[in-house]
Amino acid sequence: MRKKIITFLVSFILTFSVSGLSYVRAQSSQEDIQGNLVIVGGGLGSSNKVVYEKFIELAGSKKAKIGIIPAASGKLKSSLDFEHDLINYGVSPESVEILPLSNHDFSDTDENESNWKDNANRSEIAKQIRGLTAIWFVGGDQQRIVDTLRSEGKDSIVLQEIWDIYRNGAVIGGTSAGAAIMSNTMITGGDSLGALKGYYEKNQNQNQGKGKEYEPLSVEKGLGFFQKGIVDQHMDERARFARLAITAIQYQNDGNLAYGIDEDTAMVVSNKEKTIEVIGRSGVSVIDVNEAKRNGNLENIKINYLAQGDKIHFDSNAIDFSKDKYETKGYEYYSFQALPNTGLLTPYGKLKDYLAYSLVDNESTQVIKSYLYDKEGKGYEIVFRKSKDTNGYWKYTDGQKDDYSIQNVTMDIHPRKFGFSEQDSEIDFKKSDFNVSNHTSEGPIKGNLVIVGGALGSSNSAVYNKLIELAGGPENAKVGIIPAASTKLTSSNDFTKDLIKYGVKKDSIEILPISNHDFKGTPEDEKQWINNMNDDQLVKKISKLNCIWFVGGDQTLITSSLLNENGSNSKVLDAIWKIYENGAVIGGTSAGAAIMSNTMIAGGDSYGALRYGFTKSYNDMEQQEGGPVYLEKGLNFFQDGIVDQHFDKKARLGRLIVTANEKGKKNQLAYGVDEDTAMIVNNQKHQVDVVGRGGLTVIDLSKVKASKNMPNKYKNVIVSVISPGDHVNLLTNEVSISNLKSSTKGFEYYDSKVAPYTGVFSPHVLLKNFLAYNLVDNDQTKEVHSYSFNDDKGFELSFRKTAETNGYWTYKDGQKDDYSVVNVSLDINPINVEIR
Repeated sequence: MRKKIITFLVSFILTFSVSGLSYVRAQSSQEDIQGNLVIVGGGLGSSNKVVYEKFIELAGSKKAKIGIIPAASGKLKSSLDFEHDLINYGVSPESVEILPLSNHDFSDTDENESNWKDNANRSEIAKQIRGLTAIWFVGGDQQRIVDTLRSEGKDSIVLQEIWDIYRNGAVIGGTSAGAAIMSNTMITGGDSLGALKGYYEKNQNQNQGKGKEYEPLSVEKGLGFFQKGIVDQHMDERARFARLAITAIQYQNDGNLAYGIDEDTAMVVSNKEKTIEVIGRSGVSVIDVNEAKRNGNLENIKINYLAQGDKIHFDSNAIDFSKDKYETKGYEYYSFQALPNTGLLTPYGKLKDYLAYSLVDNESTQVIKSYLYDKEGKGYEIVFRKSKDTNGYWKYTDGQKDDYSIQNVTMDIHPRKFGFSEQDSEIDFKKSDFNVSNHTSEGPIKGNLVIVGGALGSSNSAVYNKLIELAGGPENAKVGIIPAASTKLTSSNDFTKDLIKYGVKKDSIEILPISNHDFKGTPEDEKQWINNMNDDQLVKKISKLNCIWFVGGDQTLITSSLLNENGSNSKVLDAIWKIYENGAVIGGTSAGAAIMSNTMIAGGDSYGALRYGFTKSYNDMEQQEGGPVYLEKGLNFFQDGIVDQHFDKKARLGRLIVTANEKGKKNQLAYGVDEDTAMIVNNQKHQVDVVGRGGLTVIDLSKVKASKNMPNKYKNVIVSVISPGDHVNLLTNEVSISNLKSSTKGFEYYDSKVAPYTGVFSPHVLLKNFLAYNLVDNDQTKEVHSYSFNDDKGFELSFRKTAETNGYWTYKDGQKDDYSVVNVSLDINPINVEIR
């Protein structure tokens, strides 16, 4: 198990004055440098082919000679793993070496590496460097790297040699701490809340933040390989946007920009071309404070967000967005009134998603807000607004996942005081009068379900292979795709191509003519297909299939294409039920997941569900993005609970709890499926398995206490969030965790106080990560809080450890944390909100 480390308070806190940081003279002007940089924001997956291949290519491909510097880490394992990855990507084992550079011992070796502390000034190590074409710095503590390579402000001969090979064409790369050292201004500690408090609260001193739930900003001198701005890392996961902005305001007055790199993502710096290109799985936030105003507030900070294929010219700060993206300005896809981002129940919780969906690609919104504050309610209002030069750029990536780039969103930050008080009466909540009869099978169901939470990646081999396996394998699979949910045939055609790529025969796949509306871009009027729901020939065709797949879109379009006007099953739906009972697999994504349970959630968001309850009306897109819950009859293929989808991205915890409490059976769990993730239902084993890339949230209301007078007040909702390899027993409701994971109970890695989760500048935005890092794997916390509010009404979410609470941890895909969290107790209380 991992060593327990007390992580939070750094030993050196730097006061906010430009004179507080004296730079080492730059080793070379940018124009003199022929080498390149590959700067990774942390969490680099071993499967991230594009980043590894770019680093190897810049190192000389087959001529590459790579030195790994392990100094930042507490173990040698990360260096050995990176060496192993390089070899897997084709680098000769003889061309990779771990350099003996460290100022401390490693915990996982017999050797005492603290004896390496003098190696940075040994000529034989410098000679090793001279023969290399690339240097890589692993993650850990960035100060260890600097202290290893520089003593009393003086560069070691090894650091000088690294500079020489870099100037002459070598590539220098690093991840996490290995990214932080790249700029002259090196951020060594702090979070967004601590950075803002340091800026606004003039009485900051050495003890500021001690024992509190935030960490003050601290800055040291980096190694300066990147001389055109400040670099920060783990940007999206740890929400460091404000700390980067404050650092840039305090320490950067040269017209350069500040760059925040997301995990599993790299910015590739070409000194010759004077460009930065983004590659990898997420993005790079680019913060421009050159025209920021400081007048008691911080105003006019510009935010850009770059994704794979985008480039920025660092001499002019001009951005080239990828040519395969479409501008959103004037063609906005969304039209809904976006809620302020106040915590875990706000859809699109990550900054890029929030800006893209709620502001830039939303014609109904010009300004959106988020918040950041401590437990005492002292904090900040963050305002994001469009201006005349704001734009967005969109495309699909890896199947039908949205990929956005964002240009020139303006950010203002205002100090605020937040007050919360408990509501003593409820006036808005409406209960549901929705009733539905069950379709019950006469005998045991032999078939299985593959229920995907949406945004299924074409590269998600685990889900595709499981679907095909349950259909009898690629040679035997006979698949019918139901396109009814979508407005186009594109998603059905794309899914067909994916199945063929995974081995299914082309002539064994058919798009079934089931729809109640016309599709865009086709000559046929598919609205006429509504008559097919009782067509005997289509029934005969379905009887020969062993797999049915429902694409995403609007789930009400599926049910209205398969249910007769009186709500009874059509002949086609009965045919699907028959092959399902006899062993066929039924699958679907997004809308195709929503139809799986008997009570189908068709609209609403978490805040709308908790505050307003239920509605009888449905107005398509806007209702899907917000408001009270709208229910319809589902198809009931999954008879062991209620299912919701897009669970992580759209923050649907609140709406699932409200719906399950109102319409669920007491002995059944409720399930929220994340995007690019599947819950596999094995009806014969009575088991749910998690497959894919995200998590499955499991809600247990068997012990819940709900107030009769306040139907939106809950006590003791049991929340578990499990990940691939974990299981749920549908007969006992027992959750079983993969034996590859280690229990965190009694071995908690973190030991720090935690601020409330309040919006896009709060770390660990997704529910699983919020609970894992801040509560379950944190020895100091027994309870954590988040809020959801709009205007003066909202809800406090209190997550508590109990005797049954546990966490389970392992690494996945390299050195990414993978958690499962079980049996966290949640209380939800309605509150009044005052912002001053």
